[in-house]
Amino acid sequence: MLENNKNQQKSPKRRFLLILGFTAFICFIALGLLIIFWDKFPLDMPQSRRTIFGSVILLYAILRFSRYLKKNPNEN
Repeated sequence: MLENNKNQQKSPKRRFLLILGFTAFICFIALGLLIIFWDKFPLDMPQSRRTIFGSVILLYAILRFSRYLKKNPNEN
């Protein structure tokens, strides 16, 4: 019976949320890397604070993505 659930297609709502989750993850990763490495980024901060801020955004992206991948036991 477990094999049947793996072979079923996801509903359009779940598919849309999956795509939205991946898109948000990619956007947060890109934003964090831009803040860290782009020297002309329009933030008036010292490099050390920009590195910390960018790292926090990267960490948030990873945590958000890992929570998204965690399977809810009530879901099929």
